[in-house]
Amino acid sequence: QVQLVESGGGLVQAGGSLRLSCAASGRTSMGWFRQAPGKEREFVAAVSWSGATTYYADSVKGRFTCSRDNAKNTVYLQMNSLKPEDTAVYYCAAGTASVPSMRESNYHYWGQGTQVTVSS
Repeated sequence: QVQLVESGGGLVQAGGSLRLSCAASGRTSMGWFRQAPGKEREFVAAVSWSGATTYYADSVKGRFTCSRDNAKNTVYLQMNSLKPEDTAVYYCAAGTASVPSMRESNYHYWGQGTQVTVSS
């Protein structure tokens, strides 16, 4: 059983930055998803096991960076230029393969989520 623990969420003003961390283990890709109130969970970013390949949702390209430090068993989501519409619960997830995916069905372990709130 893989346990994922997110941290780093909080309240920030629009235009600010936050860095989320996810403690994980295993030679697998990792993804970040988010769910805003009243909306379905959506893909945000993903990174391959090696860290060489990353995918991003169009809504966060150029603002968010997904990376990992395998020596620390940690995956990061650096979020810059935050907007009120980025407000959501953010989840990290462990993929079923070493290559990243944008599909929820390709992730089999999930963290408990961390709240990110961006005020205008």
